Amino acid sequence: MAHQYTKKLIQDTFIKMLNERPLKRITVKDLTIACDLNRNAFYYYYADIYELLSEIFRTELQAVIDEYNQTLSWEKSFMVATKLALNNKTALYHVYDSMQREELTSYIFNTSGNIMEKYVEHESEQLEALNQDKQLITSFYQCALTGMVLHWIETGMKEDPEQVIKRVGYLFDGNIQASLLRSSHSPRI
Repeated sequence: MAHQYTKKLIQDTFIKMLNERPLKRITVKDLTIACDLNRNAFYYYYADIYELLSEIFRTELQAVIDEYNQTLSWEKSFMVATKLALNNKTALYHVYDSMQREELTSYIFNTSGNIMEKYVEHESEQLEALNQDKQLITSFYQCALTGMVLHWIETGMKEDPEQVIKRVGYLFDGNIQASLLRSSHSPRI
């Protein structure tokens, strides 16, 4: 229990600090002072600041996966993913503008991929779609969603993601099912 508390304290304090200053200006020393911990406590859990950042992204990814498993809605899952960004815009930009941009891009790509993979699998349960087609459909939507999120970040996160996600869901409703149906009727190679 104390381990969970300490890790959460470190993560929450790190995000708070990231909302106040760029990633490159956050040191383990500053973080441990803010947490009222010694440096050994930090190093017990993390090798460095970047490992801490990676764990935060993994934790957020798991929250998105859990949301999908509860709702079976890619739209609701994606809204959970955007919640961290909206609640921590400055922190997000500090990561985006740092050398850790790749970590953020990877998080977005993995989140999109996990959501779409589960959605495509669920939608194809009653169909005999080809596995390679399911992978292709998943990859296509994963790349599209990733590109949309990166564009949203690059343009200042001005649009309400919930409205955009709902609109995309509305406009493309049925396309994945139609593609899976087409795959299930295609000649087997």
